[in-house]
Amino acid sequence: MIKYIEKLAEKYPSILQFPKFITVGAINATIDFGILNLLMYLTSETSGIFFSFFKSISFVVAVTNSYILNKHWTFKSSKETKNGEFFKFIIVNIIGCTINVSWASYVVNVIGAPIDISPMLWANIGAASAVAFTVFWNFCGAKFFVFKK
Repeated sequence: MIKYIEKLAEKYPSILQFPKFITVGAINATIDFGILNLLMYLTSETSGIFFSFFKSISFVVAVTNSYILNKHWTFKSSKETKNGEFFKFIIVNIIGCTINVSWASYVVNVIGAPIDISPMLWANIGAASAVAFTVFWNFCGAKFFVFKK
């Protein structure tokens, strides 16, 4: 069975790359949510422009980690950054950040928390729902634009 999976993975590298990408994503989500919640806790700001600013900071830190882990583990890219790889990664993730922060801000600031849900919990729900909108964009951008072989 393992030999079959290895042969299949040689022919279709995405079979192993996508689970690694999701694992890196889980680590990044932990970083993203940790920083976001720390900033909200320290300032007691859970909505408005501060939420969008905090979400941007937490996303950028997570994306920096994402580049390092995806380059060296998920896609095993041996390219030097002078070939524009990091710049391409930044472009893909600027678009991803725009999608992520826009959706999370929409959920938090436009839809708003239902009466029975605390603003802090709702901010986390908004941030979590934004992940769903960015994961496939970021994987396709990384695989087919940044780390393509």
